[in-house]
This record gives sequence, structure tokens and C-alpha cells, in this order.
Amino acid sequence: MSSASDPNASDCSEVLHRVYEYLDGEMTSDDTAKIKQHLDACGPCLKEYDLDQALKALVKRSCACEEAPVELRTQIMARITTIQVRLTD
Repeated sequence: MSSASDPNASDCSEVLHRVYEYLDGEMTSDDTAKIKQHLDACGPCLKEYDLDQALKALVKRSCACEEAPVELRTQIMARITTIQVRLTD
């Protein structure tokens, strides 16, 4: 768990919320460093990260040869757009 006295430390909820961004390499270098520092110091978050990493690898292995149907991809992108609009409003 992060210390309240370190303003640069990421708290567990932020780390777990952003773990897939971290796994996918979709973060700035500063954010990546903060998450890595937190994972190095926090056993529970590291355990969750390891589970998420294993799940992502399993899905990739299982679905690598199949592409999502166009209709499904369109629905997913529409939902993502809707969710993003709701979060920014």
C-alpha cells in the first residue's frame, strides 16, 4: 500500500484501475514509472497485476487466430465512445 506522506506514490485503487493501460503500454513514461514503483512495493497490487497479465496472455493465445466480426467491433467502439462521453461530462 502506498504511503499518504509520498505525494508521488500511486494509491492501490489508481494502480488497479489503470493496470491494463500499464500492460498495454498506453501510459506516459512518468505514469509507467509511478505504476512500476508501486507494483515493486505493493504485494497485493503485484499479485493482481500478475493475474491480469496471465489473463491477457491467455486471451491472446486463445483468440489470436480469430478476428472479431465487424458488427461486434462496431458495437464495442460505440459503447467505448458512449462511456468516454459520460466520463467527460
